Amino acid sequence: MKILVIEDNSAIAKQIEEFFSGNQWQLDFASTARLGISLALDQIYDVILLDLNLPDGDGLDVCAAIKDRSDVSPPILMLTARDSFEDKVAGFHSGADDYLTKPFDLRELILRCEALARRPLLHQPKSMCLGELTLDTKSKIAKYKENYLALTGIGYHILELLVKAHPQPVTRSFISHQLWGDDPPESDALKSHIYSLRKSLDKACGVAVLKTIMNVGLKLELPQEDFQKND
Repeated sequence: MKILVIEDNSAIAKQIEEFFSGNQWQLDFASTARLGISLALDQIYDVILLDLNLPDGDGLDVCAAIKDRSDVSPPILMLTARDSFEDKVAGFHSGADDYLTKPFDLRELILRCEALARRPLLHQPKSMCLGELTLDTKSKIAKYKENYLALTGIGYHILELLVKAHPQPVTRSFISHQLWGDDPPESDALKSHIYSLRKSLDKACGVAVLKTIMNVGLKLELPQEDFQKND
């Protein structure tokens, strides 16, 4: 998981970094409101931890700005010494998804982060369909009509990204970031996974459906009759 910590207290930031490093999570840090907003809008995070007392702005305004301007709205957990009921009301009204007052137990913080990161999965459908292509989101199995696709875990993940984006293309950089964050493999692993996915799709569908859009990325183009049957 990838977490952004917007906190100007270096001691607290260091404690969070040391505790979360044992869980192999990737953390980015910002000590100002300006940098925090910039990172939140430029990267995709599973959770954002936000202090309210920042040197160049109020965390309430930072929260509202991120929620209003972000294409992919991330869960935000406020970390603050403001512990009155009115403070909590203001926090939630600004867009916070959770609220934890200082001092806090780091074990509780990590539990709350895990719960927030799971929330998007609560409303995810058990299956996704695109024409005659069906993805079982629980078992991570895909089939075209009655033909099952031979996919690796990464191949399925790429296919799911393409189905969700349809009819728009998906850039290779977006796919890479979704798979590996900011630490992609040194080798051209993505190219190999895309090649394997294309072979599986071609075999199951009988036609080439994974198209390369020059200077843009990849998109799925299933036979038109697939969609006519479902109308």
